[in-house]
Amino acid sequence: MAGTHTIVGNVVRNLPWEEKPNGCTDVLWRYSGNPIIPRYPFPGAQGVYNSAAIAWNDAFLGVMRVEHRDSMPRLHLARSADGIHWDIEHEKIRMTGADPEISRPAYTYDPRVCRIDDDYFLTWCNDYHGPTIGIARTRDFQIFEQLENAFLPYNRNGVLFPRKVGGMYLMFSRPSDNGHTPFGDIYVSESPDLVHWGKHRWVMGRGGQWWQSTKIGAGPIPIETTEGWLLFYHGVIANCNGFVYSMGAALLDRDDPTRVLLRTNEYLLSPAMEYETVGFVPNVCFPCAAISDAPTGRIALYYGAADTYTALCFCQVDEVLDFLKIHSTVF
Repeated sequence: MAGTHTIVGNVVRNLPWEEKPNGCTDVLWRYSGNPIIPRYPFPGAQGVYNSAAIAWNDAFLGVMRVEHRDSMPRLHLARSADGIHWDIEHEKIRMTGADPEISRPAYTYDPRVCRIDDDYFLTWCNDYHGPTIGIARTRDFQIFEQLENAFLPYNRNGVLFPRKVGGMYLMFSRPSDNGHTPFGDIYVSESPDLVHWGKHRWVMGRGGQWWQSTKIGAGPIPIETTEGWLLFYHGVIANCNGFVYSMGAALLDRDDPTRVLLRTNEYLLSPAMEYETVGFVPNVCFPCAAISDAPTGRIALYYGAADTYTALCFCQVDEVLDFLKIHSTVF
């Protein structure tokens, strides 16, 4: 049943879901069948992770980050009847309509898919003399019309809002460097047309808690609730053995998302299982897609595990927002 905190959105009757295990006190709980996409899903691929997924009619579509055996990531379309078992196309997505100057990237990775009105927008980390944010528009997931890159390099984690705010399109990003980015805060930018971006505003920075002390980045498309925008994000600590990526959450004002109302001072999920701690890049839980069912408040969260696998976890919006109010930095 729906709780006191209402998701503003659509009905997803066949949302992938597994009830919380008996005795579990965590806000997020893992799917018992993880990882849902293995290390070698088809010939020539060495990992699928940090990918996007959406509800589509009575099934699901995904835009997957597929790591090829030249170690270069590319975007591939995928389909699923249940949101758990995925059929991934072996050929990468081909964009149309782009200026040749930006249409031949060496790499494309960490996609998000956002529905705005009748269009679906794909954002991803696009190669243009370093990483920046690429954007494409589609209605049928057969033709992808590539728009201009949103920002100058270097930038990552481009995440659109699912509706205009104050008459403008909004997008989160994290300005970065050309390497492994041992720093980073979340910013929001606005645009009248998804081409010209400006009014760049700082939203929130690296926290005082160690788990998010090195860098943070926006995760899935923000979920609109009656209390504000619910944003799942990743926080990173640099320890003696490298980076550790965990998941946190924040609540932002509905009319002014630069206003952070609440933000977790404890992580919601951190690498613990073997598929999260052992892989191409150990110790990574990287949220990238969320599918929610408004009437029940259920949320299915997809995340990349150890830069190798795709995994799934679940939560209830009531529990997440209640957790935020107790275990939170209040701004």
